[in-house]
Amino acid sequence: MRYPGFLPSNGTIGFVAPSFGCATEPYKTAFINAQKKWEATGYSLKLGPNCYVENGIGISNTPKACGEELEDFYCADDNDCLISCGGGELMCEILDYVDFDRIKEAKPKWYMGYSDNTNMTFLLTTICDTAAIYGPCAAAFGMEPWHPALNDAMNFLTGQAIELYPVRRDMNASVPVLKLQGYDKWEKESLKNEENPLEPYNVTEPSVIRRFPDETLDFGGRLLGGCVDCLVNLLGTKYDRVTDFIEKYKDDGIVWFLEACDLNVMGIRRAMWQMEHAGWFKHCSGFLIGRPLCHGQEMMGLDQYKAVYEVIKKYNVPVVMDVDIGHIPPMMPIVCGSMAKIHAQGDQYTVEMELR
Repeated sequence: MRYPGFLPSNGTIGFVAPSFGCATEPYKTAFINAQKKWEATGYSLKLGPNCYVENGIGISNTPKACGEELEDFYCADDNDCLISCGGGELMCEILDYVDFDRIKEAKPKWYMGYSDNTNMTFLLTTICDTAAIYGPCAAAFGMEPWHPALNDAMNFLTGQAIELYPVRRDMNASVPVLKLQGYDKWEKESLKNEENPLEPYNVTEPSVIRRFPDETLDFGGRLLGGCVDCLVNLLGTKYDRVTDFIEKYKDDGIVWFLEACDLNVMGIRRAMWQMEHAGWFKHCSGFLIGRPLCHGQEMMGLDQYKAVYEVIKKYNVPVVMDVDIGHIPPMMPIVCGSMAKIHAQGDQYTVEMELR
């Protein structure tokens, strides 16, 4: 697994819009404010040509323009990391215009985004063997003040949150580790809108997790996942290299981190069935399941928990649900491709991600 270097002090942050850009409110004002905050702390910024564009369908521009922007900015030497402007709907259509062989040969850099950006974060890991960050998009950093989740994401990008742990087999060597814990509350109803674009997360609901089995859990493995809506869309295409990836890292075990956006509970159940029958969960050692956007929904006796657990319980591995991943804020930055150690007890959990 390739791990990029961290954003240096006074380094350059690149921004791309392979999905939606920041052309409309509240995202435009929030993105502009985020830029001011980054520049005030000494960073230079490099904006891609699509950041303020809204000429596409489900994405910022044409698939070709978006694919070229993403590839060129990833391979360029004039930025140190990339943050996506936002999620969207049809980022999958840009993939035919992205040369993943060129990206694989380029010097690795951190790419951060979530939702539709699964089309990059997941494929960077499974095709290019390069770690990526499933985390906040650029406009989120415009909020006043930052939620701790935003600090966690930025502190990881800069390496400030990294600790060095000794490697057991050689006490003279060490491995970088990011250790995060779940946040105490989550947002049920956002206050951010066109009139209030800089509103912070409106966290009002106490965080409660579900553990299967219902006991203290300690497990680990190589992290892999993203937004289920996007993952099942990739499944079975020429971009699906999951079988090769999980075979390569089978001795580590795979911890799947999954969350859903547009899918209702029936859609989640169907998606889990599809991934399971495609063999994606072979060699799994555990699951981290984020709060779905349909949180609390029940249809014909099916809720968000049965939608997932009834499909994967046959693997007899630990499952933690309603964690801080995905579309219901806050979301902790998850390093796709890293080696994780998860501890869950009561409603508290920690995720240690080793960059090895």
